[in-house]
Amino acid sequence: MHRILFVCLGNICRSPSAEAVTRAKAPHLSLDSAGTAGYHIGAPPYGPMQKAAKPRGYDLSPLRARQFTPEDFHTFDLIIAMDSENLEDIEAQRPTGAQTPVTLFTTYIGQTGTAVPDPYYTRDFDGCLDLIEHCADALIKDLS
Repeated sequence: MHRILFVCLGNICRSPSAEAVTRAKAPHLSLDSAGTAGYHIGAPPYGPMQKAAKPRGYDLSPLRARQFTPEDFHTFDLIIAMDSENLEDIEAQRPTGAQTPVTLFTTYIGQTGTAVPDPYYTRDFDGCLDLIEHCADALIKDLS
């Protein structure tokens, strides 16, 4: 079984969406999401993100924000960051000897170094979901 953690900054837009989209497409995977910052711990995903996801069949409402911890390196087989800043923040917490790979989500669609833009700032929730769906399909294919 693959245990995958999706990580963004606040865990209210990109990473919970990646978790929900990937779960809908591959329910056999063990998935979670987290944020590198503790701004929204315990909060549900951002309302406009939930609103954009709902018509596509993704219910984000049960998810709650949590902060990434070094223990996540031991809990998950793969950690996927939404942008390079969060990837660097994740790597800065890597415990000595932890071998869990950390990669960008867009790597799966051949866009190494490209971020999933944060719709909290861009306001492009549908564009973000389009990219997440594309990346999730490629991730699932890669894991097959």
